[in-house]
Amino acid sequence: MLGQVRQTRPKSLRGKTGRKQGKQPGAPVANLSLLENPDTIVDHAPSTCSGCGAGLRRARRAGMIRRQVVDLPPVRPSVTEHRLHRMRCRGCRHITTAAAPPEATAPACYGSNVTALAVDLPTYRHIPVARTAQLLADLLGLPVSTGWVPGALTPVAANLEEFAERVEQALRAAPVAHFDETGIRVEGMNWWLHVACTPHLIAYLPHPQRGGEAMDEFGILIQFRGVAVHDGLMSYQDFGRNHARCNAHHLRELVAAGEAFPEHTWPGIAMKTLEKLNTAAHVVRDAGLAAIPAHIVDPLLSRFVRTVHFGLLLHPPDQGRKQSKTRNLLVRLRDCPHQVLLFARDLTVPFTNNQAERDLRMIKAQLKISGGWRTQHGAYAWLRVRGYISTVRKNGLHVITALRDAITGNPWLPTTIETT
Repeated sequence: MLGQVRQTRPKSLRGKTGRKQGKQPGAPVANLSLLENPDTIVDHAPSTCSGCGAGLRRARRAGMIRRQVVDLPPVRPSVTEHRLHRMRCRGCRHITTAAAPPEATAPACYGSNVTALAVDLPTYRHIPVARTAQLLADLLGLPVSTGWVPGALTPVAANLEEFAERVEQALRAAPVAHFDETGIRVEGMNWWLHVACTPHLIAYLPHPQRGGEAMDEFGILIQFRGVAVHDGLMSYQDFGRNHARCNAHHLRELVAAGEAFPEHTWPGIAMKTLEKLNTAAHVVRDAGLAAIPAHIVDPLLSRFVRTVHFGLLLHPPDQGRKQSKTRNLLVRLRDCPHQVLLFARDLTVPFTNNQAERDLRMIKAQLKISGGWRTQHGAYAWLRVRGYISTVRKNGLHVITALRDAITGNPWLPTTIETT
């Protein structure tokens, strides 16, 4: 319609910081330093004087400059042959064959280190399968097939059943957990990927549905009694009583409202009030206090509530017509103040749902690389292994070691009680 202002939600709230490119003051330094005991020492001595050209064979030493080159040795596969000897019993004449070790599953097969790398590269590093095979051939001299690389995921995922159960138990017991969902492609159809996570745990579930049916199958929210942080999807409200809304979404919507109605001051006031509450929560939390002092938090909470009601007066309901996005935002802020402002009353609750969004972000990048999963089995296997790797990294463990342990049937397991 001519003259109608189109309200769009900004994609990012980041503004210019004024910082220069490169390393920032105070950032950790990462550089090479000389080692006291290098692996190889090569001495270099000049044969003639650079001044007069005289020979230096009998000259006295005048010092030394040390320079070290850190490099990788030539990589070549190491082949271990397991000889399974057969012994004939002297009594019954029965022949017994020695048992093969777990890694020797065929006459010729790849070991756990190769398999772990082949699983890590496409699953966590997001390198396409064909390039993963090329990388293993070019760098390691292992001419693996493009069919073997995705096939390596299936046995690893099968060994992670107990890990997945332990993660779900720990998430159900977590005092605060994040939940979100995003669209994916499975078997050429639109599916939804659900995530439940904390700073130390992560679980994924691909499902054809977005709402309560998928959440029931996920099985975490059904028994979850902590604070569920999410973006406000109504299906989450059917589970539990403690909810917190993502305020990053609210800030973006307030920016859009301010751009659509530049003559109104309430969007800016609401934004600044939320930001001040968030700053106060960070300061108090860093100081080791349990709550924001009442003389600071109460006036800010009252200002936010008054601002929302003032905005509602400027955006009354339009009878018989679809309500505007601004009106819907204000109604949501009015009707769910406890969920919107819980971060200011409970310092264990974060201001945003960024934890879940970060854990979903690289899955969206994977969709741009592969386009989706051809089979449901492939999607479940890929996401289970991805959840395992992500959880391992969140806990500061070595990924290849953890994958090797999973391949050999001894995966790393989290504690059943999540502490954040």
